[in-house]
Amino acid sequence: EIHLAESGGGSVQAGGSLKLSCVASGVTVSGYCMAWFRQAPGKEREGIAYIDSLRGTTYVDSMKGRFTISRDNAKNTLYLQMASLVPEDSAMYYCAAEITSRCHRSSWSRNRTYTHWGQGTQVAVSS
Repeated sequence: EIHLAESGGGSVQAGGSLKLSCVASGVTVSGYCMAWFRQAPGKEREGIAYIDSLRGTTYVDSMKGRFTISRDNAKNTLYLQMASLVPEDSAMYYCAAEITSRCHRSSWSRNRTYTHWGQGTQVAVSS
């Protein structure tokens, strides 16, 4: 059974930084595409960053230059480095994974692309 566990969330002031981690167990992530999603209260869960098995990355436009997704296959871990945070970044952040053969860059930001999800880590940014 695949288990994804996010950590690294917390409270930070606007302009600050946080680094989220997502540790996978029950699977070797090198054969998976992975992504970060977030969900703010009253809003749908949205994809914000994606990384494929070859470490190719894609971001939603509003995150480019502020967020960096990376992976360490040896540690079975996905990361999201977040900088220049603003209150609008406050949300529950989730990691997601799908076996590479079922991944398509054109659908990376869709929730239904991914079979495996973590429980989320909360990020709160104050002004």
